[in-house]
Amino acid sequence: MSLLSGDQLNRLAAVGSEYPATSGQVLFSAGDASYDFFVVLEGTAEILDRLGQREERLVASYGPAEFLGEIGMLTGERSRFAGVMKSPGRVLRVPLQQIQTIVAQDNDLSEYILRTFLVRRANLLRRGAGITLIGSRYDERCRVLLHAFSLSRTAVEWLDLEDQPAAEMLLRRLRVSLTDLPIVLVPGRPLMRNPRSADLAAEFGEVPDAVDDQEICDLLVVGGGPGGLAAAVYGASEGLQTALIDANAFGGQAATSSRIENYLGFPAGLPGAELAARGAIQAAKFGVRLHRNARAVAFASEGGIHTVTCDDGRAFSARDVIIATGADYRRLPVPGIDAWESNGVYYAATVVEAKYWRGQPVAVIGGANSAGQAALFLARTSDPVYLVVRGGDLEHSMSRYLVDAIAADPKIHVRVQTEVVGLSAGSQVTGLDVVNRTSQRRSTLTVSAVFVFIGATPCTNWLDDRLAMDSEGFLLMGHDVALPAGRRTPLPFETSMPGVFCVGDVRSGSVKRVAAAVGEGSAAVRLIFDRRRIDAGELL
Repeated sequence: MSLLSGDQLNRLAAVGSEYPATSGQVLFSAGDASYDFFVVLEGTAEILDRLGQREERLVASYGPAEFLGEIGMLTGERSRFAGVMKSPGRVLRVPLQQIQTIVAQDNDLSEYILRTFLVRRANLLRRGAGITLIGSRYDERCRVLLHAFSLSRTAVEWLDLEDQPAAEMLLRRLRVSLTDLPIVLVPGRPLMRNPRSADLAAEFGEVPDAVDDQEICDLLVVGGGPGGLAAAVYGASEGLQTALIDANAFGGQAATSSRIENYLGFPAGLPGAELAARGAIQAAKFGVRLHRNARAVAFASEGGIHTVTCDDGRAFSARDVIIATGADYRRLPVPGIDAWESNGVYYAATVVEAKYWRGQPVAVIGGANSAGQAALFLARTSDPVYLVVRGGDLEHSMSRYLVDAIAADPKIHVRVQTEVVGLSAGSQVTGLDVVNRTSQRRSTLTVSAVFVFIGATPCTNWLDDRLAMDSEGFLLMGHDVALPAGRRTPLPFETSMPGVFCVGDVRSGSVKRVAAAVGEGSAAVRLIFDRRRIDAGELL
C-alpha cells in the first residue's frame, strides 16, 4: 500500500496526539482487548508475533507515514501481536473511538484504512501467523479445532506433530506432555491445553454475562450472513434497536467465497471475506450490537416477545426477529470420510485451506456456483483440479460466467456424470474413488485433498418445529403458510408466527445468491413496520 498523504496525516492529527517514542517502547501488547491506532511519523515500528518469553517472529515493519493494525481492531477482536518501536522516533496516536468515527464518516480515509486492514488480514490467513495449534492429524480433537478455526476464519498456524519437527521442539520448550494435546497458543493469553470448541468461542467471542437478559430490543437478527447483515444495517439505520448474533464469524457461507463476481457494483469481483468485514463494520456504525460465537439452541415466544437462547446461556429477546441462519453444507456420504474432515476433506475453499495443498492435485465435488468458484480459486495454487459433477453438464446448475471460466482454465478437469464412492488414504488423503453413472466404470483420481459442495441443509433444528417448515426443514413464509381460520395471512418473508421473519437460504424456495439475500434482508425490515401497523389496526 502507498504511504499516507499529507492531507490524510493532517486529518488524523486533528483527532490524535503526537509524542516521542523510544527504541523498544511497546505501543500495544498481544492479548489487549482493544488498542489505539498508531501512525509512525519518524523511526520504525515492528509487529511481533510472540510465542512465550524467548521466541518472537517479525510479522511486519512500518516506517514514516505508515500505520499499524489490521481489521480485528474494528471488529472487536483481541490484538494477536505486539506493536513495538524498533528505533526511536515519533508516533501519532489516534484513539480507537476516533478511528471508528473516521471509518463511519470520512469516505476517502475510511476506504484507505479498510483496504489496508483487509489486505493485512488476508496475508495473515495465508501465513497463519498469530495463533498456533499443535496436534496430530490423527487426533479427532485436533481436527475439530481446525474446523472451528476455519468456521471463524481465524488465522492459525497448525504444527502437525506427525511431520513437523518444530512441533516437538516447541512442546519440549513449553514443557507440555503429549497427553495435553492438542494445545493452542494465543499471544498474550494463557496456554490452552486440549481445549474444546466452546473454549475457543469463549476466548474469541464474549463472556455469557455480556448480555442483559432483561433487556428487550426492537429487532433481533439471528445469523450474520449477507441477509442477516443487511437486515441489521437497515434495521438500525431505520431507528430500530438492533442486535445481531451468529454462531461463528459474520459473513456466513458467502465469506468463504474467494471472489463473488456477479454482485452488482463490483465488476472486478469482491472477496467474500471483504464483504463480511465491511458489512459488520457498517452494522456497528449504525449501532447494531454484534455478538459472535453465539449459537442459537432454543426459541420461545410469549406475549409478542420472542426469545432466542444460545449454547453458552446467553438469551436475547426482541419484539421482532429475522431468522437468517442459512444452511450447512451436506456431508459426503462416503465410508470413513469423517476421519479426514479438516485434514484433507473440507467444506470451504479459502486461503486457510488452500495453503496446505499448494502445487498438489485436489478434487472439488459439486456442480453449483459454490463448487465452480472453489475450483477456480484452487486452480491458482493446485494442479490439477478435478471438478466432479453428478449431473450431465454444468450449464443447468452454474452461472454462465463460471462455466466459461472453468472451460478456459487448463488446470481444471471436469468429470460429469460422475459419483464419488470411496476415499483412499494412508497417512493422508491419496485418492478419490469414483464411478461413471452411465458406463458404471470405476476409477481413482489421485488427489491430496477433497473439497465438498453438494448442497445444503437448513439450520433450523434449534427452532424445535415451532415454526412451519417444508418437508426438508426450510421455513415457510407468506402465502405458503397454512393457518387456521381467523389468523391473518403472514406478510412476505413472515413465518407462521407473527413478528418472526426469515430471509436467505433458510427459507423455502430461496434463490441461492448473495444479492438476493441482501435484498431480502432489507425488505424484511420494511415489512416489520407494516406488521406493527397491521397488528395495531392502523393498516387493513
